[in-house]
This record gives sequence, C-alpha cells and structure tokens, in this order.
Amino acid sequence: MHSTATLVREIIPHPALREQEVRASRRPPQERVAAEGMRGSGGLAEIEALMERLAGTSPTDVVGGIVCEHLATGGKRLRARLALATLEGLGGERKAGIAWAAACELLHNATLIHDDLQDGDQIRRGRPSVWARHGAGQAINAGDLLLMLPFLAVDELAAPREVRWSLARLLAAHATRVVRGQAVDLALSGMKELDWESYRAAVVGKTSALFQLPVEGAALLAGVGEEEAEALAAGFRPLGVLYQLQDDLLDLFGHAGDDLRGSDLRAGKVTALVVEHLARHPRDRAWLLALLACPRESTPEADVQRAMLRFRRGRTVEAVLARIDEEAQEALACPALHRWPALRALALELIEVVLAPIQHLRQEVKEGR
Repeated sequence: MHSTATLVREIIPHPALREQEVRASRRPPQERVAAEGMRGSGGLAEIEALMERLAGTSPTDVVGGIVCEHLATGGKRLRARLALATLEGLGGERKAGIAWAAACELLHNATLIHDDLQDGDQIRRGRPSVWARHGAGQAINAGDLLLMLPFLAVDELAAPREVRWSLARLLAAHATRVVRGQAVDLALSGMKELDWESYRAAVVGKTSALFQLPVEGAALLAGVGEEEAEALAAGFRPLGVLYQLQDDLLDLFGHAGDDLRGSDLRAGKVTALVVEHLARHPRDRAWLLALLACPRESTPEADVQRAMLRFRRGRTVEAVLARIDEEAQEALACPALHRWPALRALALELIEVVLAPIQHLRQEVKEGR
C-alpha cells in the first residue's frame, strides 16, 4: 500500500515536481488516450445537442423547456467525459459512445434537480435552482422527465439489440441504487447513532452509482464481458465516495461566497465532516445536532463559522482528507484496473481532476493554517 504522503504526491500535481506529467510522458499510447479523455472536449457538443433534442424544444413543451434551461447552465459533464474516455481507453471510438454518455449525464442531472428540492438549495451553478425558479411541482416533473430520457438515448445507440437491452437494464439498476442511497442519506439526520459505515453506504448508493454506470456501460459497448465490465466499474466505486468527500469539504471550505458557504449545514445534512467530528469529539454532539436541526433560514452565520473553527481545530478536516486518501488507494488497488492499465490511468486522472478544487485546503492543513 502507498503511504499517505506518497499517495498525495501521486494524485495531487505539485508545481515543482510535476510527477503526473512525467508519468504521463512514459505511458503507452492507449493509457494516454484514456487519461487525456477526461480533459478533452471531443464529443461534448454532440452530447449537448442530443440531450437538448431528447428533452424537447417545442415552445409548447413546458417541462422540456425547463429541462433545456437547466442543462444550459453547464456543469463539468464529468460522467459523460468518463463514459467516452472509458470507451476510448478500451479500444472503442468516442463517437460510438455519444448516446451512452448523454444517458449518464441526463440521469445525473435528474438527481441534481431532485436533490436541490429535497435539500432546499436555491442556487445551482450560480443560478436559481429549478425548484426556486419554477416551483416544487415543476421541479419534480423536470427531474422525472430526466429519469426517463436516458432510456431513449440508449435506444439511439448503433449497437446490437442485446447490448442496448443490457444497457437499459444497467441504467435501471443504477438509478435504483441512486434512489435508495438518497433515501438513506435523508434518513441519516434522524439516526440516533451516526457512524462512518452508514454514511459511506448512503454515498456508495447516491454518488458512486453514477461513477460506476458510465464505466460499466462503456465497457459493454467496447465488447468487454459483463463480469469484467462490472469488475472494472467496481474500481470506480471508491472514486464516487472520494468525490462526495471533496464535495463535503468544498461546501464549507471552498472558495464560494459567504452566502453559499455551509449550505449543507444549513440544510441539516449529515456530511463526512459531521460524522468524523462526532466520532472524535462526542462532547460536541448536542450543539452540532442542534445546528443541523435548525431551519435553514434561521441558521445563524456565527454557528456556521463556529462549526468551521471546530472542524479545523479538532482535526476533523485532516480526518476527511485521510479518508480521501484511503478511497484513492482502494480504487488504484482494484485488480481489474491492473488488468486494464488504460483504465487505471483514467482512474488516476479522474482522481486528479476531482481533487484539484481542494488542493488549497490540503496545503493549508499541511501548513497548520
């Protein structure tokens, strides 16, 4: 196993050493293609066009217009990039995976609309969220439409009927995981005992499923057998957890304005910071749970600042960063990824992309700030 220090040097680019670039220059062509696919834009325009067409552009299509408006707010299209990069890394052509990448992205955006409504978040990508702009009812409609559109996208794939059927089943299975995971996530705040296992179980459902889905489906499109495709996707399960952990950190310690910082705490969400802090500082349980129970609009800014200070001083941030390293180690140790070096290179690239926004936080912890 890598030590934490070694792993950090591997997954976080350092201005002086630039180890990632050195390793990349030594990779075989197929590995470079897969890794670089996470940053490239090839195929994204076609994906955007397909998603808009499936959503509906008729002036009389109310819900289609709402969905198109939401999709136009942008986003990293991380899952679409992951699908295309996986397909290319396994020897397929990016253009053959456009519809699959669109399907994964449509499902992801369905969860965003429903999540914002459930959490009471009024801002998404710097603009009013769908429910804040159009009301709860239309947000439910828009999210529901986005849950159905991926199956239409799969039907447009130029793949054998049995492959399309397998992909449709895969979509349904992972969408089910997302819903079950989200239900557990919402139930966490009402649990008497909060522990890491319960938190991670929720994240593996609601977040990891949407990282495994693009990989597994792209592997099937590339002609990989079902068992091996599932094994490859399992290597990306910890990266979904890793993504959620960095998202939890960013919510409180990112570069967002003060009006957005601490949205999870204000929404009463149980995050990795909450779970790790309670495990290490049980005496803080009463005030922290009281903060989570406080209505969003009534949550004092001073209490959010207090939580930030205690998470820092109590070394809770360090604990979450250590969890991130553990998840990265687990992903990179996946036997299937070692059998397919191009996919391991892709996993390493995804780690770098996902963790880049919290590089400043890791440096601050290192310097004792």
